[in-house]
Amino acid sequence: MNPEQHVEAASQGYWYGDDDPVTEILSALRAFRRADQELRRRLSAEMGMNVTDLQAIQHVIAAERAGVAVTPRDLTAHLRISTASTTKLLDRLVESGHLTRRPNPHDRRSVVIVATDHAHREVRDRLTRMHAWMREVAAGVPPESRHAVVTFLREMAARLEAETPPEPLTPAPA
Repeated sequence: MNPEQHVEAASQGYWYGDDDPVTEILSALRAFRRADQELRRRLSAEMGMNVTDLQAIQHVIAAERAGVAVTPRDLTAHLRISTASTTKLLDRLVESGHLTRRPNPHDRRSVVIVATDHAHREVRDRLTRMHAWMREVAAGVPPESRHAVVTFLREMAARLEAETPPEPLTPAPA
C-alpha cells in the first residue's frame, strides 16, 4: 500500500466504524471523487488554465450541444463565482481564443458566450480517450446492477448538493 492508501484505510474506521458493511462503498466513492478532482486539476494544468476556466469551457460546450445559450449570468450561477470573477474569466478565455462574446439574439442588452472551434478541438482532443475508458469501465457493471448504481450515484449527488456546510472549526480553548 502507498501512503495515501494507508491513510484511506485508517480513516475508514474513524468515520464509519470498522464493521460497517457500507464502509467499502463509501471509501471507494471518496477515492473516486479524489481521483476525479486530481484528473481535472492535471487536465486544466495541461491546457494552461485553472480548473474553473476548464469548467466554464465544458459548460458552454455542453449547453451548445443541448441547444441552450449561455449568458455571463448563467455562467456565474453555474460556477458559483462572483460577477467580477466571471468577467475576468471571460476576458481570459476570450483572449486565449477559447470563447467569444456575441450579441444575445433574444435580448439586445446582453451577450451570449460561445465556444470557439479551437475550444471544441482542444477539449475533444483531451477528453475523448478519457471518456472512452470511462464508458468501458461503466460497461463492465453487470446489467442487473446498473439501475442500482445510477440510483446510488444520483441520490449521493443530490444529497451533496443539498447539504449545508457545517459550522466553522473553532480554536481550541487556551
